[in-house]
Amino acid sequence: MPEAQLERRQFVRYCFFKVRPDWRALPAAERQEGKRAFAGVVEQFHSRQPVLRTYSTVGTRADTDFFLWSVTWTLEEQRDLQAALLATPLGPYLDLPYSYLAMTKRSIYVDHHRHEGQEGTRTELRPRDTKYLFVYPFVKTRAWYALPQDERQKMMTQHIAFGHKYPSVTINTSYSFGLDDQEFVVAFETDSPADFLDLVMDLRLTRASEYTLRDTPIFTGIAMSCGEALDLLG
Repeated sequence: MPEAQLERRQFVRYCFFKVRPDWRALPAAERQEGKRAFAGVVEQFHSRQPVLRTYSTVGTRADTDFFLWSVTWTLEEQRDLQAALLATPLGPYLDLPYSYLAMTKRSIYVDHHRHEGQEGTRTELRPRDTKYLFVYPFVKTRAWYALPQDERQKMMTQHIAFGHKYPSVTINTSYSFGLDDQEFVVAFETDSPADFLDLVMDLRLTRASEYTLRDTPIFTGIAMSCGEALDLLG
């Protein structure tokens, strides 16, 4: 029986927002009302969804100001959240420079493996309470998929072993095949940006990295409440 019929899977979206310059010229009371309404929608949907978290990119990216990590059981829930956010007074002043859609799925390379302390299945994301989230879309070369499964498994086993050198970093992998332009979206949770930097450098040494076609842009997010992230905008 297909996996989709055996396990319930989640829809994962990373939605990046950039406030337009003319918003900062609005009266303070009008800006405050827009922020209050936007944060209120996030709080409302947070109580319904498995995951809805806010991260600021102020000071880390020039092309985005903040992003939402949204996990739902249906695509319609993703649609409803976006529509409600755009309907707030802040909505007309927001651009969406990036948006990545994916789903959870069991990996064919790590079914036999589980990180220490990890609960549940890989079809349900259960984020840790870390300060930072690093997100990027990911595409493999077509040559990767032409390799025999056992050869790919050997390279991924090495890849995973490098990751275990940094237990402070947890990866959340979601799959975009047929849903969006990329093949995967990966999000790394950690309290140590230095550990993540060292991990990425080490992963460049693995054979599997030779088959990476694209793994940018990379976003460094700082976790905070939606209201706090909006207050950083002015």
